[in-house]
Amino acid sequence: MSDKNLEKQNFAELPIGKNEDVEFSEEQADDADKVAMKRAEEADARAQAHASQQAQRLL
Repeated sequence: MSDKNLEKQNFAELPIGKNEDVEFSEEQADDADKVAMKRAEEADARAQAHASQQAQRLL
């Protein structure tokens, strides 16, 4: 996708990963799935910590 096309995209309408309803089957997951799940959990934790820090700064 070119830069011009990106400028026309409305990214505000994209879903937020944490709130997506995604079915996960431990039995069907391969190593890449498990690594991706761990990375997503770590990213969520970092985002939550960052939001908490931002809230504390506002107090």
